[in-house]
Amino acid sequence: MKGKKLLIRLAAVALCIALGAVMMVIGRGHTIYLDNKTLEDYQGQTYKAAHRIVITVDGEELTKLGPRERGMSLCIGQTFRMTLEITQEKGGQPETREITMKLPYNLDGIIVNLPAYLAGLPEEAWMSEFIPAPEPEEPDEEEPGAGDEFGIGEDLGLEGDVIA
Repeated sequence: MKGKKLLIRLAAVALCIALGAVMMVIGRGHTIYLDNKTLEDYQGQTYKAAHRIVITVDGEELTKLGPRERGMSLCIGQTFRMTLEITQEKGGQPETREITMKLPYNLDGIIVNLPAYLAGLPEEAWMSEFIPAPEPEEPDEEEPGAGDEFGIGEDLGLEGDVIA
């Protein structure tokens, strides 16, 4: 009886561990930043930003990007799907493209350079990690009145003197 009970407990623990591992992969969240910025001098070539890119995710329009603009989307899982309506030049005909990309497991914030991606460049050219800028440190607080321009906090040499 004890052996059967131990076996059931071990099977339950193994099931929980397996379920946790699966959920860690399929439930992983990513923030994806989509850039419409010109990629300059990649292997001697420049990839120009489109005049306008309309991005649709899950049937809803996410954003419209002009040159040098960035949009953002959240994605749960390892696959990101979007539809792009690309207008290369002002007044030009838009071209629609369905995009599906695999996301790396180890990155939370991912920057995707759309002109480089659409040109078919390798992943290291169009994907990078988003690293937020560090917040500026606040200066140490000074003594009240120290160094203010009216001299309120300065020593006026009036110790012990009585002003009548």
